[in-house]
Amino acid sequence: MNPTAARADWIAVIPAFRESAEIAAVVAGVRAHGIRVIVVDDGSPDDTSEAARRAGADVVRHPRNCGKGAALRTGFARAREAGCAWILTLDADGQHDPADIPAFVTAAAQDDCDALVGNRMRDLGDMPLLRRWTNRAMSRWISRAAGQTIPDSQCGFRAYRAAVLDNVSCRTDHFEMETEILIRLARRGCRIVSVPIRTIYRAEQSKIRPVRDTLRFWRMWRMLRETPHR
Repeated sequence: MNPTAARADWIAVIPAFRESAEIAAVVAGVRAHGIRVIVVDDGSPDDTSEAARRAGADVVRHPRNCGKGAALRTGFARAREAGCAWILTLDADGQHDPADIPAFVTAAAQDDCDALVGNRMRDLGDMPLLRRWTNRAMSRWISRAAGQTIPDSQCGFRAYRAAVLDNVSCRTDHFEMETEILIRLARRGCRIVSVPIRTIYRAEQSKIRPVRDTLRFWRMWRMLRETPHR
């Protein structure tokens, strides 16, 4: 398959909140691979939307901050309306290198899979020690729940076969949605494949709030246990 032709069937969805400093470079990096970009500005008080638009992205803006999961759902819906075979997701803060995009495109073309998840665990780079332990523990746990190995379940650099998202309805709105979607896809019999990517950590402050987001994760986990076949 011609790689350029394959990428025409891809759309990237980038959720963004207060990312005016980085979003233009991220959008430009993705577009350099021939992939259309949809940025969902999740109620940013800065000029994230304007910077993304100037860089060539289609921008959808939430009037208020709704959470990363809600932004992803908005982006998925817009991408499906536009028509595509694969939806790529990556973060807006520069932690995901667009140079890794060809690895996703190649894996999608060569492997019979429905979702691809970036794997940073082979090259940990500057990943903080606590984050390494947390990612490994969470990934083992989520792999058991999914019934298949997902070495880096917390990585947001992913690709989904667009058609499978029509049959998956996630109920969470924040960071826990990225775990929920993996488990729901696995329950649908979808095959999830890992793609080695670079590990990039910078001085930016994480938007994850440990107490609040841990509580949200446990509520999501309880909901999934109470509805094991959906």
